[in-house]
Amino acid sequence: MNLAAAVRAYLDDGTLPDLPVDHFIDGAFVAPAAGERLETFDPGLARPFLAVAAGTAEDVDRAVSAAQKAQRAWGRTKASERGAILMRAAMLLRAEAARFAFAESLDSGKPLQEAEGDVAGAARAFEYYAGAADKIEGETFPIGEAYLGYSVPEPVGVTAHIIPWNYPISTAARGVAPALAAGCTVVAKPAETTPLTMLMLAELLVRAGLPAGVCNVVAGTGPATGAPLVADPRVRHVTFTGSVPTGQGVMQAAARNVASVVLELGGKSPLIVLKDADLDAAADGVIGAIYENAGQICSAGSRLVVERAVHAALLGRVLERVRTLTIGHGLRRTTLGPLNSEAHLARVTAKVEAAKARGLTPLVGGAATADPETGAGWFFEATIFDDADAGDPLVQDEIFGPVLAVQVAEDTAHAAALANGTPYALVAGIYTRDFAAAHTLARDLDAGQVFINEYFAGGIEVPFGGNRQSGFGREKGFAAVRNYLRVKSVAARIG
Repeated sequence: MNLAAAVRAYLDDGTLPDLPVDHFIDGAFVAPAAGERLETFDPGLARPFLAVAAGTAEDVDRAVSAAQKAQRAWGRTKASERGAILMRAAMLLRAEAARFAFAESLDSGKPLQEAEGDVAGAARAFEYYAGAADKIEGETFPIGEAYLGYSVPEPVGVTAHIIPWNYPISTAARGVAPALAAGCTVVAKPAETTPLTMLMLAELLVRAGLPAGVCNVVAGTGPATGAPLVADPRVRHVTFTGSVPTGQGVMQAAARNVASVVLELGGKSPLIVLKDADLDAAADGVIGAIYENAGQICSAGSRLVVERAVHAALLGRVLERVRTLTIGHGLRRTTLGPLNSEAHLARVTAKVEAAKARGLTPLVGGAATADPETGAGWFFEATIFDDADAGDPLVQDEIFGPVLAVQVAEDTAHAAALANGTPYALVAGIYTRDFAAAHTLARDLDAGQVFINEYFAGGIEVPFGGNRQSGFGREKGFAAVRNYLRVKSVAARIG
């Protein structure tokens, strides 16, 4: 695919490359049982560009049945063979990166360069778990010379993956790849606003050699497809990324079947800047932490906790960088893309307007806007509120948009207290030149992951997940493989 030509064709006359519109079940694209379709929208132009299958419980049943039928053979496939298939998938994904990035940017709204990074990261995830497949090992137990004791890791069975709209290909890869490496089968339910790349990925996996039925995708709404999927007693594990209320419902549904869950939920993550930090590096970190993907990131650095001694100097640098951000359609490689849907734009706008009604005034931004080139799209200005009170909803509530709340700390201890002062505990960032202070804060912060001197540091090798209202369980790293395994212990008298 010639990416530049495809972008020009779409923006000029709406021409699209071949994109999937049906469910992917038992190795093939299949039309929805009820014949219903859902429009998927281009957030940069606020208009539909494709109609995709709208699933029902009947479609879910067919997908779970296919996964259950394929489970025994896939679970007993030699680990090195599973790894080889995942490696071929990684190679195909890299070869077809332009097509995937185009679809991801168009469907989600994010800038094309961010979508390209997401596709590259997804390919890397398949590489990583391809290498992990034949490293899944049991243990032996010292229970005496007359006995042999050992454990056997086994795949849990059929797994459900509820994929969010903010990082569709990234989140899919970090869940599906370790599940397949462990020998599990998959039924994925992408977000109704961003179904494309998960459907494309399932078809790519079959071309890489994955047997039919091992990875299935049912598109549709949460109530019509997600709910029956997580409630199906044949599903033995659910990996969910999304909001706290929906995650609680998923956990309740899985509990009725005594199925395991991993929940990656919301965040209100702090980025701490101490007075000895490199302020230019910190300012760059702040911009990336809150304005990448227009702030639609569970782990976004949506709170800047800065020591008073450098508060003014740092904020000046941040404001300079905010003024260089360009708003526009993601396919034009702008730096601040749209929000994913009209409904989400309304939610972000309402939260900012409520802050204004409480008497708070943004230093910059604070309103919905449009692409200056077309006058269309679901955009929100890069926004900063300074010196926010610790109890204010701007500090306590996840906004999930390009809105930064600044909190001023008197010293390192105060910074830690402010950072821990919300119900969330997903990630945290620290900028300082003081090695001891950095690692003391890393110890004292309640967060599943801590970044030091680079926000979003790390990669697929580093376990990721939250505490408290941010969920539980870990994705990425080898820890993710363990989500999809159960342990069988064997004890035998041999003498």
